[in-house]
Amino acid sequence: MNKRNDSVVSRAGPADVETPLKQEKFEVLFGSDVMAETIGSLSIPYIALNPGASYRGLHDSLVNFLGNSAPQMLLCLHEEHAVAIAHGYAKVTGKAMAAVAHSNVGLMHATMAVFNAWCDRMPVLLLGATGPVDAAKRRPWIEWIHTARDQGALVRDYTKWDDQPASAAAAREALLRAAWIADTVPQGPVYVNLDAGLQEAVLDAPLPPIDAARFRPQVSSGASAEQVGDLAALLAKAERPVILAGRASRSTEAWELRVKLAERLQAKVVTDLKIGSTFPTDHPLHCGAPGIYVNQDGRTALAEADVILSLDWVDLGGALDSAFEGGTPGATVVQISLDHTVHNGWSMDHQALPTVDMMIGADPDQVLRPLLAALGEAETAAPGTRERKPEADLPALSGPNLMMAHLAAGLKRAVGRRKVSFVHLPLGWDGAFWHFRHPLDFLGSDGGGGIGGGPGIAVGAALALRETDRLPVCIGGDGDFLMGVTALWTAVHYRIPLLYIVANNQSFYNDEVHQERVARMRDRKVENKWIGMRMTDPEIDIAGMGAAQGARGFGPVKTPEDLEAVFAEAVAHVEAGGVAVVDVRTEPGYTPAMVAALNRHAGEKAK
Repeated sequence: MNKRNDSVVSRAGPADVETPLKQEKFEVLFGSDVMAETIGSLSIPYIALNPGASYRGLHDSLVNFLGNSAPQMLLCLHEEHAVAIAHGYAKVTGKAMAAVAHSNVGLMHATMAVFNAWCDRMPVLLLGATGPVDAAKRRPWIEWIHTARDQGALVRDYTKWDDQPASAAAAREALLRAAWIADTVPQGPVYVNLDAGLQEAVLDAPLPPIDAARFRPQVSSGASAEQVGDLAALLAKAERPVILAGRASRSTEAWELRVKLAERLQAKVVTDLKIGSTFPTDHPLHCGAPGIYVNQDGRTALAEADVILSLDWVDLGGALDSAFEGGTPGATVVQISLDHTVHNGWSMDHQALPTVDMMIGADPDQVLRPLLAALGEAETAAPGTRERKPEADLPALSGPNLMMAHLAAGLKRAVGRRKVSFVHLPLGWDGAFWHFRHPLDFLGSDGGGGIGGGPGIAVGAALALRETDRLPVCIGGDGDFLMGVTALWTAVHYRIPLLYIVANNQSFYNDEVHQERVARMRDRKVENKWIGMRMTDPEIDIAGMGAAQGARGFGPVKTPEDLEAVFAEAVAHVEAGGVAVVDVRTEPGYTPAMVAALNRHAGEKAK
């Protein structure tokens, strides 16, 4: 098997990589010193960036004034990776990490990653720079093309808030406000644009000290007692309730409360692969297997339900349309969500308008405990023990064709009883392959479908998981990997362990399915669907591209028999502190639910 970069891996952490010389005394303070000090007051451990002269003042303050600590800079090779890493970090921690994009051009690079975080409802504190706004202070040519009248407009339609402060005091306030807004449910990215001239301006006097925590109050996002009571009364009468367990935190407490609610109601539970794990998939009340789209078991449960409780389900309208084949649901539909508060007219990420009979504007995690209290003890106690559903019947590691199920089987054998966190899974993954039993078992998708975001998100998630006992595993497609592979250099450089498996079908296969659909609709040659899609002639050296970033490359693995041994060696490398990239040549294919969804055309109802 082809392996590259066999060097010994250091177990040192990110803080050991780049340590500046210390300076104890500062005769003069600058605007950027206030900005850096404010960021440091937010308890943000890392700030991901690709360097740029527009924020050279802030860069200096982060290194020399703060000592490159709290936050520590993480050098990235692309602005899109910087935002994606912050996005991935938030998927684990639920808190905003910082990122910086250079001027208008850096922000243009970063926009796709910002959109992914927005659609995923993940907090990111994105900083930028422009100017100097004062034209008299601009250097010829370069600072003119890097100055925009309204730079925030580039991302305003898919951020929660943006600002361009005009003084050091205003910058401090803007950063405090931005972090507060980003972390408040529904969470999302924010953008603060810092004038280059303001960064480099000398302060007349230090700003008075403040307690940053007092400017970031906890926002109540629960439901009223009356709303909880009405919901409890409705659910107590339900005979066939179904819970759609949607967006949620990684809190183990909230996880257990969702389990208790389902058991108290004896409700079937449906989960989703677009978001992180929210309910144990081996629980007897879990319905079918999670997928990008609701599968047949889930649709049947919804169609037979008398009450449907949506806990901030992504695309509730689409799920109901699919279950009721475009008709009106006969069940009483309850939606608990705050997502409507960030819907706007530019992006359609709010999805179809669902049928809702009872709307509770609240964070579902905050409603669980009072709802259980209002329901009281069940007349017939729910099962005290959970009879786990059996593991999926995965194929033997043999045969001429390597399928996604073989990949799952080989990985399962290689990791044994280790705790795995899937930081990303491909479209061809079947939710039945692997049970999720903890909120960190799976972290969800990229949010906005922006190809190339997977590697950066995986690195950020692995960074947040670094101090846990979990093995971070990304299984991504070859197209996603090739667009974002240089994000892995940051992981190697800062000693962030990660197992990155590329399910490589050598094609932009999603679009092959679409081209086949169009050809059939138009009675044209289906055999031509591969043209403009296949990444062969020459074949791309996936393992070599990983090795070029400093990772250890394995593959290509072309037969099922080789999977377990290669994965075992790759896992050992990651556990020693390294980054491993494994190229697995999988046959293309999707689950039946995915194929059905992709084969729909515009205006066609789900069947």
